[in-house]
Amino acid sequence: MNAPAPLERHAPAARLDVERIRADFPILTNVRPHGKPLVYLDNAASSQMPRPVIDRWLRYQTHEHANIHRGVYQLSELATAEYEAAKRRVQRFINAADEHEIIVTSGTTDSINLVANAWGRTFLAAGDEVILSQLEHHANIVPWQMVAEATGARIRVIPCSDAGELDLDAYERLFNARTRFVAVTHVSNALGTVNPVAGMIATAHRHGVPVLVDGAQAAPHMKVDVQALGCDFYAFSGHKLCGPTGVGILYGKRQLLEKMPPYRGGGDMIRSVTFEKTTYADVPARFEAGTPPIAAAIALGAAIDYLEGIGMERIAAYERELLEYGTRALAAVPGLRIVGTAREKAAVISMVLADVHPHDVGTLADHDGVAIRTGHHCAQPVMQRFGIPATARASFAFYNTFAEVDALVASLTKIARMFS
Repeated sequence: MNAPAPLERHAPAARLDVERIRADFPILTNVRPHGKPLVYLDNAASSQMPRPVIDRWLRYQTHEHANIHRGVYQLSELATAEYEAAKRRVQRFINAADEHEIIVTSGTTDSINLVANAWGRTFLAAGDEVILSQLEHHANIVPWQMVAEATGARIRVIPCSDAGELDLDAYERLFNARTRFVAVTHVSNALGTVNPVAGMIATAHRHGVPVLVDGAQAAPHMKVDVQALGCDFYAFSGHKLCGPTGVGILYGKRQLLEKMPPYRGGGDMIRSVTFEKTTYADVPARFEAGTPPIAAAIALGAAIDYLEGIGMERIAAYERELLEYGTRALAAVPGLRIVGTAREKAAVISMVLADVHPHDVGTLADHDGVAIRTGHHCAQPVMQRFGIPATARASFAFYNTFAEVDALVASLTKIARMFS
């Protein structure tokens, strides 16, 4: 049986030259899974890297590599300058007020662990409460549970609706005299829900409570302005942002960072060391112990330049069109149900196919060249909320095409009919 005919498509309103953009991504043409063209729809897990970022990485490794900050020779001074310039690119990208508010980490998980340990273990006590949401990635649950266990604090949870939207009235009711912190995702990696974090931050601040935002799924897909949001901390990763793995960013308001002790000890985060006493460096250095991921940070700066060259607003608009088209097209797949139907969504579609385990869906789609993610997406509480063990998830980026959405639909239709 044939797959449904593709829906009628119009020229993208965002006016992206997607074919030219795709030419920047070698993997999209170099890789042919099972002899088929690669349809890469796992961008929520990790995006692909364009040639300008790859070239910047190689230029550093072949012409600029040295350790930074303490070398007085020319090569070290050059590497230091490039590393610090990359941090200033990050500052501009998220509109942080001060370059000292940008801390380089190994990723979003490391950034959240830094705050949970440096802030949480300092300021939380027995009986205090931390508010999380039902939509959180494990990286924004487990560190807080560990700190709560160590301090005697308690976790409170914002519930979500059947559409995957947070219950903001319930959120307001969670605040009390013992509420000390809020940690919430900007965009759900499992459902694509875009949470109204600006309003949630304002609510928390009315109660005198600081807020950390997990921006791993937001920073690559929309314009982020931390000053406009008002958040106290914001975390994201390079490898979801067309950059390399092993590097991430923590933004923190300087007045809060200066009150926090170091999370890790070692070189480059100290002012002086004796066996009797150590004094620590100013922020952000006190949170960047040891040799940082220099090459990765510089490549992340290049990734930011690349995305800003396209325009974050244009990227968001085009991906919204892909989401709308994909949502309509997938409605024709027999037995398919989309999990997560929030009114505000990023370009993520999680789905279940009747009588077919998501892992089977992913394996069979791969034989058609379609790469999607299957499993609980490191968000088991989300799966428990919807009474399912896992989903298949397609997540789009600005280099994806409407034709690739059609390929996804055709593959899933074939799988559904195979099992029926």
